[in-house]
Amino acid sequence: MKLINKPSQLRALFCSILLLLEFAFVAAEDPYRFFDWTITYGDIYPLGVKQQGILINGQFPGPEIYSVTNDNLIINVHNNLTEPFLLSWNGVQQRRNSYQDGVYGTTCPIPPGKNFTYTLQVKDQIGSFFYFPSLAFHKAAGGFGAIKILSRPRIPVPFPDPAGDFSLLIGDWYQINHKKLQSVLDFGHKLPFPQAVLINGRPSGTTFTAIQGKTYRLRISNVGLQNTLNFRIQGHDMKLVEVEGTHTIQTTYSSLDVHVGQSYSVLITADQAPKDYYIVVSTRFTNKILTSTAILHYSNSLQSVSGPILGGPTTQIDWSIKQARSIRTNLTASGPRPNPQGSYHYGLINISRTITLVSSAAQVNGKQRYAVNSVSFRPADTPLKLADYFNIGRVFQVGSIPDSPSGRPMYLDTSVMGADFRAFVEIVFQNHENIIQSWHIDGYSFWVVGMDGGVWTPNSRNQYNLRDAVSRSTTQVYPKSWTAIYMALDNVGMWNVRSEFWARQYLGQQFYLRVYSPVGSIRDEYPIPKNAILCGKVAGRTTR
Repeated sequence: MKLINKPSQLRALFCSILLLLEFAFVAAEDPYRFFDWTITYGDIYPLGVKQQGILINGQFPGPEIYSVTNDNLIINVHNNLTEPFLLSWNGVQQRRNSYQDGVYGTTCPIPPGKNFTYTLQVKDQIGSFFYFPSLAFHKAAGGFGAIKILSRPRIPVPFPDPAGDFSLLIGDWYQINHKKLQSVLDFGHKLPFPQAVLINGRPSGTTFTAIQGKTYRLRISNVGLQNTLNFRIQGHDMKLVEVEGTHTIQTTYSSLDVHVGQSYSVLITADQAPKDYYIVVSTRFTNKILTSTAILHYSNSLQSVSGPILGGPTTQIDWSIKQARSIRTNLTASGPRPNPQGSYHYGLINISRTITLVSSAAQVNGKQRYAVNSVSFRPADTPLKLADYFNIGRVFQVGSIPDSPSGRPMYLDTSVMGADFRAFVEIVFQNHENIIQSWHIDGYSFWVVGMDGGVWTPNSRNQYNLRDAVSRSTTQVYPKSWTAIYMALDNVGMWNVRSEFWARQYLGQQFYLRVYSPVGSIRDEYPIPKNAILCGKVAGRTTR
């Protein structure tokens, strides 16, 4: 063996080794996808009349985020509005990274004329989600778009690759300016009934082209403000394959209830006569039914859409509950990792804590408010996560919302519930009201183990699904009913628990779950971002 003993040779060898190590590190790192978005106001005409909308790069709805499991998403957001702005990522779990969640409890708003770069990783996730503006009442003006997270190529998906993959953003819509809607709430009133339902920003005319005989994936997200919507396609059945990151048992439905904040993936096959067919979306559980349509266009179509618009269910709650219970996890399918989704036996884990959350509506100081366990959330002057990091007192108090109803009259507070890292909890959403509700938890997916009418009791656990309940991040609670979930608290951070009815969220029906680890290790939670905007009581401090 020839020895290397000259300094120049040693230096060359050392540099070669460093280069190889650096190359190996870069090659092993997950891919980066870069987005540069400019937020502006602009004229939009969803209902044929000019109104002010929030545009992203001039688009309404905003651009779709296309990604693959574990991708790093670098999203530079330029706020050209005249007011602060934030984007949140509905269903993206932000593993160990609640600083990037984009709600006011975790992140300072982007000031007018400034920019902020979100650094997200869709760590160990697949599925269909969406983003939206989380401040004020911006969500009523647009600024939302689809998020599509595909499985890595080596991970099997439990259905053949579709011929196309379409995102459909559906939601109720107001012709009223979003600032006027916010003023209605600020003055203590309830919102009026919306004017329309939109499909990808339009009440009619959006067209999706299919080749006869081919199968397509439709990703449906309800980005609206308050109404459950029923989705159906004239002459075509839908095979449900994914719900918010979970592959489901592939059940066929003629129509599907999509509650506010929820996302579904269905497969449809263009196996009918070559013509155009209605895609129909209509409100559920409302006295007045709003209906909008899009078009499924066969590429060899011989006829435009015709016949009556396909009717759907209206106020039938039992029908909807039965459908919800039929949505279950496909235990033989791989998730974002190459192992079956059912390998995590949630039903065999001991519950360490039961939390009962009761929603309510009442007048406080003569104004309409909404609450959880009697506490109507009042935002602090500083994002809670930042106050926690810098150890700023008097911003919030852990335990300012109880684990169960207190019986107190409704009151205002900056409600934060403490929770231990790696606890396994049962959460019961109890709805005593006559409306359907929808609840979302940031940073997590959870198992929807049971739902039924009446009041939950410990005996209700006898009917739980402890084998293949669907795992998701948003769940509905039917009128005068309860919904129970199991959740493994494996994600340290400050996480928003909220009503997806945006007026209720705005008027207090939310709180924050502080999942805490005393270790303070970067294995449990990433450090505060270097570019974090600092405001309120943490203004002027440094992030490193």
